[in-house]
Amino acid sequence: MRARVRWVLGLALLSTGALAGAFGYGAANLVPTFQAVPLDMRLSFHAQLMRMNGITMQAAMGVSTLSALALAAMTRGDPRWLAAGAGLLALASFLITRLGNVPINGRVKEWAAGSAPAGHAEVLARWEAFNHARTGAAFAAFTLLILLALRGGDTGRPSR
Repeated sequence: MRARVRWVLGLALLSTGALAGAFGYGAANLVPTFQAVPLDMRLSFHAQLMRMNGITMQAAMGVSTLSALALAAMTRGDPRWLAAGAGLLALASFLITRLGNVPINGRVKEWAAGSAPAGHAEVLARWEAFNHARTGAAFAAFTLLILLALRGGDTGRPSR
């Protein structure tokens, strides 16, 4: 495997692994904790957490998407398909977050400053569904890149 491809694969693995790990931790630990505390505590914590996550998680999604798609451009055959799939899944996690979770986060921020309206449980359940979808996409992207890495030196390009 060429050195440049190895470096890009390493970056893609690191970023998608961090993304999957962060989303996985949230799904396994934060969401159940959100459900176990009083609503006002959940809303305050949720609003602050999402404010802090805004830059770091978007950066992780961006690096994951771009590095996997760069890897797809650098390879051929099956490795290209694995990398492209990983890039599209990382992009899906970004789009789910921006179009699904972020608008709800804005509502949660408003509720934290005041009070939650009737029907808030349905909105929070929708946030959790989006969270599970983006977590699944991130784990699937990471899995595809692991499969590509396990292929060893096969980048789909002829040796030079």
